[in-house]
Amino acid sequence: MGLMDQGKMLWKAKQVQGELKKTEIEAKSNDGLVTVVVNGEMHLKDIKLSDDALSADKRNLEESLKKTISEALSRAQAVAAEKTREVMKDMGMNLPGM
Repeated sequence: MGLMDQGKMLWKAKQVQGELKKTEIEAKSNDGLVTVVVNGEMHLKDIKLSDDALSADKRNLEESLKKTISEALSRAQAVAAEKTREVMKDMGMNLPGM
């Protein structure tokens, strides 16, 4: 890979990183108690609790938080993988499993 190709790849990687930082992914719990927002870099941006969450059983609320955060992170990971796949494809690199 030439120096130009490496520079182009680095530029695209930085571009994707910037897009992921701005991309927000939201997940809501099935019971409606919890809403979680993460960005494409898998950083937690916001947690919202419904009014009902404050009167919910502690164990139930903890479980809702855990599942909803996990779902949001899983979605963010899928978004990041897809964007990475697109860049690799654009660069003519087709890696199995990506």
